[in-house]
Amino acid sequence: MFYPIPDHDYEYELNKDLNFSAAHHIPDARAGKCERVHGHTYHVNITIAGDVLDDLGFLVNFSALKKLIMDEFDHRLLNDHEAFRDTPPTSETLAKVIYDMVDEYTKKEQPNELECLQIILKETPTSYVVYRPKGRR
Repeated sequence: MFYPIPDHDYEYELNKDLNFSAAHHIPDARAGKCERVHGHTYHVNITIAGDVLDDLGFLVNFSALKKLIMDEFDHRLLNDHEAFRDTPPTSETLAKVIYDMVDEYTKKEQPNELECLQIILKETPTSYVVYRPKGRR
C-alpha cells in the first residue's frame, strides 16, 4: 500500500508495517454495533526519519519497533490498557497512543536524534487513520 508521507528534509525515512490482533468496544450507544466487544487485526505503519545512522548502519532496528507495539497491544482488550482509562480506544486515539510510545522510544533509546513523523492505523481493510502531530520540526 502507498502511504501518505509528510514533507521533510531528513536524509533517511524508515517505514515499518506490522499488525496485531486486539479487541475493543466503544462504551457509548452512539457507536452503534461498536458498543459491543469485537476484534480487529490492526495494521500499523510507523514512519521515522533522521539524518544519522547508528554504528550498525540502522536508523532504528525494525525488530525493536515491532516488539514495542506487539508487547503492548497484541491479543489484548484495548479498553483494559492504561492509556484508555479516560478515553475510548478508537482508531484515532490508538494511533496517537502508538505515536506517543514510538516518539518516547526514539527520544530515550536512540542516540541518533530520530523523529516519528506519523502513524497510519488500519482498523479494517477499508478504513484507516493517519496521526501526524502539529508543529512537527
